[in-house]
Amino acid sequence: VLNRCRTANGHAQAEGVAWAVEGSGNARLKVSFFWPFRADYWVIGLSDDYRWAVVGDPQRRYLWILARTPALTPAEFDRARAAARAQGYDLAPLRSTVHGS
Repeated sequence: VLNRCRTANGHAQAEGVAWAVEGSGNARLKVSFFWPFRADYWVIGLSDDYRWAVVGDPQRRYLWILARTPALTPAEFDRARAAARAQGYDLAPLRSTVHGS
């Protein structure tokens, strides 16, 4: 797993190891960025063309909308948020990242 994002000072990234939870159809992952700690990453929404995914944890404390491009169309973003809302996530704390050129 390689998580990468833009920051005020450039880019930041974290590299980890992920494995699928047996019987989950690859929708539930365990991810470890450093031993022995690991976290649940559940894919709770996915676009048909894999342009975006919604990932959260079973306690609904964490939520990410991940995209292959710096921005989603408003309709895509609405569908991603709807997937999270349908799974019981509170979207009030959700913040969008503003990407410059």
